[in-house]
Amino acid sequence: MTDSLLLIAPVGLPLLGAAVAVLLPHRPRVSEGWTGLVVALTALASIVLFVRSIDGTGPAIAVFGDWPRGIGVGFAARLPGTLLILVVALVATAAAIYARADIGDRRRRAGHDALMLALVGAVNGALLTTDLFNLYVWFELALVAALGLVTIDRRREQIGGAMRYAAFGMIAATAILAGIGLVYGATGTLDMATLAAILPARPPSVALAVAGALILGGFALKSGLAPLHVWLPASYAAAPLTVAAVFAALMTKMGFYALMLVIAGVFGAAAAQLLPVLALLAAATMLLCALAALAQTDMRRLIGYHVVAQVGYMAAGVSLGTAEGLAAATFYMMHSMIVQANLFLGIGAIRRASGSWDLKRAGGMIRSDRLFVALFAVPMLSLAGIPPLSGFWAKLFVLRAGIAAGMGWLSLVALVAALLTIISVASLWVETCWKSRPADRPPRDVPPAMLAGMAVLSAATLAIGLYPEPWWRVAELAAATLKGMGA
Repeated sequence: MTDSLLLIAPVGLPLLGAAVAVLLPHRPRVSEGWTGLVVALTALASIVLFVRSIDGTGPAIAVFGDWPRGIGVGFAARLPGTLLILVVALVATAAAIYARADIGDRRRRAGHDALMLALVGAVNGALLTTDLFNLYVWFELALVAALGLVTIDRRREQIGGAMRYAAFGMIAATAILAGIGLVYGATGTLDMATLAAILPARPPSVALAVAGALILGGFALKSGLAPLHVWLPASYAAAPLTVAAVFAALMTKMGFYALMLVIAGVFGAAAAQLLPVLALLAAATMLLCALAALAQTDMRRLIGYHVVAQVGYMAAGVSLGTAEGLAAATFYMMHSMIVQANLFLGIGAIRRASGSWDLKRAGGMIRSDRLFVALFAVPMLSLAGIPPLSGFWAKLFVLRAGIAAGMGWLSLVALVAALLTIISVASLWVETCWKSRPADRPPRDVPPAMLAGMAVLSAATLAIGLYPEPWWRVAELAAATLKGMGA
């Protein structure tokens, strides 16, 4: 495989796979097998690209169609993008395994496989793109695929969730596109490396200040930062379970990655005035969403609020404006994608066993399925930040970076939010696993495919937690790449 083909493989393979899956609406078993094959090939290409980007032998930049740089559809094998496509491949693999028990023939005939592959391709495109406008285009492709997945059952709840998703998505897209237009008008280019090189030397201007604010606001909305988060938990609750797990891992993190890339990489020092605003948004997100999770009785909404709360920790790292803060945000993003997807897979298995999303109607999992409980304990304890799991290191790195940057108040807010998360996780554990199951609800077995999908992500969480140092080094390399994007 040539360098250019390797670089576009994580994008091209799932998009090509989606096109083929569209032709298999009446052959759900074939579609299922085809999707598994495409996900496996995409994962292999992602691993190779990540390894080569780390050792410096990977392809630097490829422009599709041989157009000049800054005009064509370009891709770059640079951190943190190559690290995150590796995590996307891991989540997609676990979801494909889990879906064998969760996604029936009817949903596959409705286009689940094609839409899921298109979503993976769009996310990978955003993670590898070199151009601001192309970044916007990949987001819109992901939005189209996401809306199709949310509404796949055509239920009233799903249509309502999709309408909220679309409305807030269009508002964010409008702000982002307006900001991109202002950047192009002021600089004459949308190539991110070129912008990173020329923006620090430019004098402050109203156009660039407004552009930065619009882009920050748009990607903050895409990420779910408070107070722009209200639409997300309801959207997660409306989606099919496998879809919700993939959304939790990819969609908000895709938005946050773009925010981090633009603020820290493209604008760099020119975005210094936006960092205090981002710090306040981060603090509000951590506290408000951790508190909101305590009030939930629907498992999907409870985990949905935690998905948003964790974005606050990542935003806190970026708001520090330091290399250590960026590394902490990158590490946290990698950890969070894996854990949050696994939590949704776990509550889906509980729903399968108990027949309800309501915590009051759940219980008894530790008596009926101890293998599930062992697998579910890993993401739950990691979310709570219990050592030595990945969540402990992720929170520690953010707290340490905040103190080192002289932002002790932000670290204190993060610590309070972490304590609230522990209370919430303890409550979820007691309600679903420790307490007795209602007498009128005999347990149902959790299918092996669900357990296997969870096992993939639980193993990854354990590996990162037990061996955090190499992943922290990768996160430091990613921070250095963002800081030096214009070099």
